Amino acid sequence: MPRDYSEEKDHVRRFLSEHCVNGPDGKDFKYGNALVKIAHRELTSLCIELDDVQDMNPELAENIVNNTRRYSQLFSDVVFEMLPDYKEREVENKDVLDVFIEHRLMMERQLHPPQPGGLQEDIRKMYPPELLRRYEIQFKHSSQQKAESVRNIKAERIGKLSVVRGIVTRCTEVKPVMSVATYTCDRCGAEAYQCINSPTFMPLINCESHDCKTNRSGGQLYLQTRGSKFIKYQELKIQEHSDQVPVGNIPRAMTIVAHGDNTRLVVPGDHVQITGVLLPMIKQGFAASVHGLNTETIFEAHKIIKMNKSEEEINDRELSEEEVLSLSEEADFYEKLSSSIAPEIYGHDDIKKALLLLLVGGVDKNPNGMKIRGSINMLLMGDPGVAKSQLLGYIDRLAPRSQYTTGRGSSGVGLTAAVTKDTLTGEMTLEGGALVLADQGVCCIDEFDKMEDGDRSAIHEVMEQQTVSIAKAGIITTLNARVSILAAANPAFGRYNPKKTAEQNIQLPAALLSRFDLLWLIQDKPNRENDLLLAQHITYVHQNSVHPPAQYTPLDMNLMRRYIALCKEKQPTVPQELTDYIVSAYVEMRKEARHNRDMTFTSARTLLAVLRIGTALARLRLADTVEKEDIDEAMRLMEMSKASLSEDEAPQKKPRAVDAIYGLIREIAGLESYVKVDQAKQRCLTKGFTPDQFEACLRDYENLNIWLLNKARTRITFV
Repeated sequence: MPRDYSEEKDHVRRFLSEHCVNGPDGKDFKYGNALVKIAHRELTSLCIELDDVQDMNPELAENIVNNTRRYSQLFSDVVFEMLPDYKEREVENKDVLDVFIEHRLMMERQLHPPQPGGLQEDIRKMYPPELLRRYEIQFKHSSQQKAESVRNIKAERIGKLSVVRGIVTRCTEVKPVMSVATYTCDRCGAEAYQCINSPTFMPLINCESHDCKTNRSGGQLYLQTRGSKFIKYQELKIQEHSDQVPVGNIPRAMTIVAHGDNTRLVVPGDHVQITGVLLPMIKQGFAASVHGLNTETIFEAHKIIKMNKSEEEINDRELSEEEVLSLSEEADFYEKLSSSIAPEIYGHDDIKKALLLLLVGGVDKNPNGMKIRGSINMLLMGDPGVAKSQLLGYIDRLAPRSQYTTGRGSSGVGLTAAVTKDTLTGEMTLEGGALVLADQGVCCIDEFDKMEDGDRSAIHEVMEQQTVSIAKAGIITTLNARVSILAAANPAFGRYNPKKTAEQNIQLPAALLSRFDLLWLIQDKPNRENDLLLAQHITYVHQNSVHPPAQYTPLDMNLMRRYIALCKEKQPTVPQELTDYIVSAYVEMRKEARHNRDMTFTSARTLLAVLRIGTALARLRLADTVEKEDIDEAMRLMEMSKASLSEDEAPQKKPRAVDAIYGLIREIAGLESYVKVDQAKQRCLTKGFTPDQFEACLRDYENLNIWLLNKARTRITFV
C-alpha cells in the first residue's frame, strides 16, 4: 500500500512543534527553540534524535530508519514551511546569496511593482527552496541500535539508517560541491536554476524563458558561481577495528561522505562511530566503461562521534572534582594505579610504574622554536616468556590512541607514511603509517630486534624530533608524530647470556638506545620462592580467568583512562630550588658512568629523561610543581633500569642494601670523621635505595657502635 506523504508531513510538523521535555524551568520545546535559532542563522544543522521520535510516534521512527533519504527530504520541506512562523527579527549577518537575492528582487520590483500581498511569498516562488535553505537535517540513531562493523553493512542496509564503527585511515581536503546551479541568459537576462543531487550533472544550455521562446532568439545560458549554492564536502576512509576482523581476513574499508557541519571533525587515527545511510554510487563517463556493471557504495554521514576504541558508551561521564581529589588523595595511590596495569601478570612492579608514567607523559617544551619532547620512550628487553608482549597488548588496549605492530611485519613506509594516488582527484597524497596514526598516543612495537636496520632507522627521527619528514614523488613535507614508543625485544641469542657483556647481548645501535628513556632487562632466573609464587598466580588466573586477590583492588580500565586524560591537562614546572639538586645528581651519574664503563652511556638525554619522568610523576599527583620526591623516584627508576642490565650472574654475592648504604656513607665521609645526615640520605636515594633502608642502616650501625648520631639526628660521627 503506497504511503501518504502529506499525512506523514503532518506527523513531522506535529512532532517538531509539540515535542517537549520537562526541564528545571518548566517545559522545554527542544526542536521549537532549535527552529528559532535556524531562522536567525545561529544554527546550521538540526539533529533529530530518534529516541525523541520513538517516544511520540513509534511508527514515524520506524519509517525514518527504513527510508532515511526520503524522510530527510520530508523534514527539510516541513522545516522550510515552518521557519517564517519562528522568525522574530531580521538576520544581521548577510551572506553573498542574500545580497544576490536582494539585488534581483530590487530589479524585479522596478520592472513589476509589487501587488499588496506578501513579498515573502514571491521570494519563495521565484527561487528553488534548496537555494534558500541554510540548514541541514541530521538523524541520530536510537539508543537501542548497536554499532556494527564495516563488513556487516551489506546490501539490505541500503537506504536505511545504520551505525558503523571503525578507525579513520584517510581524510581528503574539504572541497566545495555545487548543490544548486544558477544560470543567466545572454540575450534576455533571465535566470534558470538547476538542483543537483548526484555526483555529476549536465549543465543547461538553452534558455527556456518566455521572452526567448516568443522571440525565438534562442539565448544561451551561462553558469554563474556567485548565485549558485555550494556546500562543504569531505571524503573519509574508515577501516575495521582489529578485534572485528575474522581470523585470516584483512580489515575491510569503507568510504564515508561528509557534508557541511560533519566535515573537519576527525583526523586519521581517530576511532569513530558514524550514523548514516548506505547508498550505491553509479559510475559515469570513462569510469563506467572501465568498471562495467560494478557499482561502488558510499556511506553518507549524518552524525560523526569520536570515541574510545574499547568503550561501548560514547558520552562518558566526566569525573567530578570531588571524585578526582578523593582518588588522588588516597594513600599509596601511585602503587594502586600501577598495580591496576595488567593485574593478571605477576610481579614487574617497577616496570608497571614506568608504563603508567609512559601513558601520562612529561611536558613538551618549545624554547625559541626548538622542540624538547615530553613523550617517554621505553624498551623492554628480556628472555622469552616473561610477559613482554602481554604488557604491550594491555597498554595498547588501555591507551586512548595507540597502534600495535611487530618488527618483522612492519616496513619503514608502513611505520612512517606512504605516497598514494587519490582516487577522487588523481593527485598524489600521503597516507599515514602506524606512527602518524598514533599521534599523541602510544605506538607498541613488538619483536623490535627482528626489524631490518633500514626500517628501524625510520624511527630515529620520530623518537627525538617527534616528526616524520617525507621527500618523495614531489611531496616534501613534515608530519607530526608526537608519540611514545614502547618496544619489546629479545636478546641477540634468544636468551640473555650472563657470560657476555650487555652490548653483545643487546646488539642494538647506541644511537637508538640513547633515545630510550628507560631500558629494562627482564631476566628469567630460577629461584624457588619466586617460581612457586609465579606458578600459583598463573594457575589461579588460568582456572578462574581473573587475577588472584591482591593488596589493592585494581581500578576499572575506563576510570584509569579518564584519570590519565585528566593528568595530561596539568603542565607542572620545575622550581628553581630543585635545579641544583638535579644538576648535582646528573654530574654524579656521569662520574659513575666514567668509572664503571656502564653500557648505557649517560648523556644529556639521560638528564632530560629524569626531568620527563619527574614531570610525569607531578602530573600523576595532579600537582603544578615538581617536588624533590618526584625527582628521587625518577632517579630510583633510572637506577633500577640500569641495575637490571648490570646484575651479576651470582645474586648471592650481592651485598645487602644496609651494607651498600654503609659503604656509600664511608665514601662520602672520605678522610673526615663525620658526615651530615641530609647529604648522606640524598646520595643514597639517588642510588635507588629507599628511605626505610637508609633508616635501617643508621639504626643497625649505631647499635654496632660503628658511628654515633647527635640528638637532632642531623650528623653522623664515626667512632
